[in-house]
Amino acid sequence: MTPEQMRDASLLELFSLEAEAQTQVLSTGLMALERNPTQADQLEACMRAAHSLKGAARIVGLDAGVSVAHVMEDCLVAAQEGRLLLRAEHIDALLRGTDLLLHIATPGDPQGEAGVPAFLVQMAGLIDPGAAPVVPAPKPTPVAEPAVPMPAPVPSPAPAEPALLDAEPENELPALRKTGKRGGEGGERVLRVTADRLNSLLDLSSKSLVETQRLKPYLATLQRLKRMHGQGMRALDGLKTQLEDSGQSPEVLEALAQTQRLLLETQQILQQQAADLDEFGWQASQRAQLLYDTALACRMRPFADVLTGQSRMVRDLGRSLGKQVRLQIDGEKTQVDRDVLEKLDAPLTHLLRNAVDHGIERPEQRLLAGKPEEGAIRLRASHQAGLLILELSDDGAGIDIARLRRSIVERGLSPADTVEQMSEAELLTFLFLPGFSMRDKVTEVSGRGVGLDAVQHMVRELRGSIELTHVAGQGCRFHLEVPLTLSVVRSLVVEVGGEAYAFPLAHIERTLEVAAEQIVQIEGRQHFWHEGRHIGLVAASQLLNRPAEHGEGGSLRVVVIREREQLYGVAVERLIGERVLVVMPLDPRLGKVQDISAGALLDDGSVVLIVDVEDLLRSVEKLLSTGRLERIERGAQMGRGVTRKRILVVDDSLTVRELQRKLLSNRGYEVAVAVDGMDGWNALRGEDFDLLITDIDMPRMDGIELVTLVRRDQRLQSLPVMVVSYKDREEDRRRGLDAGADYYLAKASFHDDALLDAVVELIGGAQG
Repeated sequence: MTPEQMRDASLLELFSLEAEAQTQVLSTGLMALERNPTQADQLEACMRAAHSLKGAARIVGLDAGVSVAHVMEDCLVAAQEGRLLLRAEHIDALLRGTDLLLHIATPGDPQGEAGVPAFLVQMAGLIDPGAAPVVPAPKPTPVAEPAVPMPAPVPSPAPAEPALLDAEPENELPALRKTGKRGGEGGERVLRVTADRLNSLLDLSSKSLVETQRLKPYLATLQRLKRMHGQGMRALDGLKTQLEDSGQSPEVLEALAQTQRLLLETQQILQQQAADLDEFGWQASQRAQLLYDTALACRMRPFADVLTGQSRMVRDLGRSLGKQVRLQIDGEKTQVDRDVLEKLDAPLTHLLRNAVDHGIERPEQRLLAGKPEEGAIRLRASHQAGLLILELSDDGAGIDIARLRRSIVERGLSPADTVEQMSEAELLTFLFLPGFSMRDKVTEVSGRGVGLDAVQHMVRELRGSIELTHVAGQGCRFHLEVPLTLSVVRSLVVEVGGEAYAFPLAHIERTLEVAAEQIVQIEGRQHFWHEGRHIGLVAASQLLNRPAEHGEGGSLRVVVIREREQLYGVAVERLIGERVLVVMPLDPRLGKVQDISAGALLDDGSVVLIVDVEDLLRSVEKLLSTGRLERIERGAQMGRGVTRKRILVVDDSLTVRELQRKLLSNRGYEVAVAVDGMDGWNALRGEDFDLLITDIDMPRMDGIELVTLVRRDQRLQSLPVMVVSYKDREEDRRRGLDAGADYYLAKASFHDDALLDAVVELIGGAQG
């Protein structure tokens, strides 16, 4: 291929990209003009889009595109000047021209130029019924000329063109495009890259983030070494005093003094190294987090990208069925992973077609019901707790419950007397069964029984859920919840049989601590009562084939998981905490691993397996049906009369004090509390404690002042000190550690065992 041919190919690719964006502007604007043909802003946006496409088609030598865009521009200018009122036939023809432009811009598409002559005749008749159309003869292919820059699209109030970071994995387009001001000044350069490269970037950045977390154990070791070093120096001070009192020779005392000087020098080096490592680790983790967030953002696209053509599809399908339907979309800018968007296209199309066909009534029926002739379908997208929430509702007739009951009985899915006793929620679940349809006659739109069951299957593949509700005569509402990205999953990490497992938060109803006396036996199964209902209790160790461990204090840590209306409590040994995990698919050679969907790495580089909750619940049902579900043995109460380690918690927040006191008491520690630094200092001087846990920001005396006083006191110098703060600020960390704290813990919540783990690391278990 010659350089000139390569240049032309690049221009054609750029024209194809511009046509994709501008035809979307046209489709959106024309459908708005169909409802209000005199909207000045939409007339201007459509005219500008047609004008831009005409100029771009002329540059790349596509005369058919020039002709189509030119006649569309003439029609829209006439409407702007008041010489023409756009009617339904005009909108239909302009939408047809929009489709033609997209075909013309697609290389090798046979539907392009073939339909141009008839379209020009149609448009000429609509613009000026008395004039004869002039169809320009095609020109010979021009000889390549010097490269001409593509004209920048004229800004308009219509939706912005789609992001270019959405190339298919198989293709990599070399075209580089500038957006913003003409000529690219001040604009943002956007490069098309393959999805595989973005995936690799995200994978590398996630591993970098994990690697930075592995510095934490080294820092903890240095802090422990620094504490032991300080204890050694204090022991030498005591020895020196004893030797001086016993009248030892000057040589021995000088040797001891020399040893103390060396230890002081090593202490200073150790303190500096610990401070440097702490600062490096904190900065490295911040940069790695930023790198990961940036890489993840490259995969995110606005929800509007999946809606391309959906409004047009709803409008055209409604017209073909003799209905007037409008699609209203909220949350178009909501950011979602490109893989999720691609997988949402098919289920959303199913649901929208279903709403138009099944939900929205004909105009005459709507008028009789006191509704406007035009039916409304609303699609709303939003973020909530790391999930994409989609709500698709219509103002149609809703579900004919009586007809649904008959269909269930006629298909032999359930006896008539049982169906009559079912609630509406139970009846609606039948609509999601494979092959189920309420249509007696198969049409091009529906009746084949491949609707809601396919939607549910596709949503579940996204690790999401779907729920249907309705109000008779007022319409239906589908509620979908799917992850914002398939690359990461927000999870609760737990310990089962000494191994880490992760439950996706999308399936978790809540976590509980269930006392032994709350567990009851009903029909051979263990349950506990919570919020007005009995919840079945199963052991994670049995489901995941791990050795069982007894809980402490006769209580169980329980993760309540939900799948539709099913609730189960899964007993685990320990709640490690909430984590955002980078999903790492299992080796395909392993096949489907029972109850496991994927793997991930924790902060310390250890492996965690992500639980497949649907599969896990199937395992529960299988164990129940075979009678092999084991009872959970509660651990015996802790022995009495054993000396327990004492902890002083100092915090000015009543909520935080009580939360920490409860966590530590449940683990067996004896806990005292103080309301501020001054109160804590008084308690420390009057009683003995094994550990001090203090906040930083407090009245009268803050935590830094309290730690400083502790380290200056001869009796309290060796007392382990932990600073706990809700602020993860570098200056707070440095101040706390420099003042003499042995541990700094930044926490947004205490819904996991991070605090307890830190306490065990500092002073061991509760029993002395």
